[in-house]
Amino acid sequence: MSEDKIEGLEKKGFEIIVNARTYTVDKDEITSDEVVDLAYPGGGRGELISYTVLFYEGGGREKEGGLNEGEKVKVKDGTVFNVTRTDRS
Repeated sequence: MSEDKIEGLEKKGFEIIVNARTYTVDKDEITSDEVVDLAYPGGGRGELISYTVLFYEGGGREKEGGLNEGEKVKVKDGTVFNVTRTDRS
């Protein structure tokens, strides 16, 4: 039986962890903006707000690192993201 099959059903999505909360995403890549939206729904964007996105247990060649705005990373079950928001004043 394939690892992607559970009792005859195809597995849909990957379970990732963002700021200690579990989410299911339906694709094998996620952008920094998508991770920020999960971490801070309605958190806002702007010149004075910035986000730092770090990841661990990535699904691609890079197993850990940081994501800049607009970058993406491959995920797998258990990929962990830590997102912090900074309000520059």
